[in-house]
Amino acid sequence: MLALRLLLKALLLTCCAAAFAAQGADTHAPVQVLVKTDKGDFTLELYPDKAPESVANFLDYSRRYFYDGLIFHRVVKDFVIQSGGYTFDLSAKETDEPVVNESGNGLKNTRGALAMARHADPDSATSQFYVNLKNNPSLDAKGGKPGYTVFGKVISGMEIVDAIAAVKVRRAGAFTHLPAQPIQILSIREISAP
Repeated sequence: MLALRLLLKALLLTCCAAAFAAQGADTHAPVQVLVKTDKGDFTLELYPDKAPESVANFLDYSRRYFYDGLIFHRVVKDFVIQSGGYTFDLSAKETDEPVVNESGNGLKNTRGALAMARHADPDSATSQFYVNLKNNPSLDAKGGKPGYTVFGKVISGMEIVDAIAAVKVRRAGAFTHLPAQPIQILSIREISAP
């Protein structure tokens, strides 16, 4: 079953790349994405030339409306805001297989940078992502040790990210930095394509 899911995902990504190429589009051009939340909207720019697997993965989830209705489940002051995995009742959504770590791509975890959240295994990122609230060099790859893959950045609406970061948080089971009042992603949609 795992092999079949990986094959189908690879086939889908290949077909998308072929379609862009057939249209004469640059598959390495940055892609802009609008993130609508119930706190306001912000715009991301994704970099397929630097993190092709991570960008393709994120766009695949967004094109399937996977992120619509999810909450920001982790808001850590002066660190990150994180989403991409949990519903209002804190149920985890089922994800696709993990993507390969691309943290050695030259992009850094600086303020406004968008990156893949993961577990201890460098190649364990699936659907969850975070936005850096400040420069976080400890999350970058260094000395041959993988970091957290940066694949885009906030290009407008950072004040909305900061507003999300300013909310009161509470502990709820395994969630140690859960907003006291849930903050929902209404939609994530491309506003320009490669």
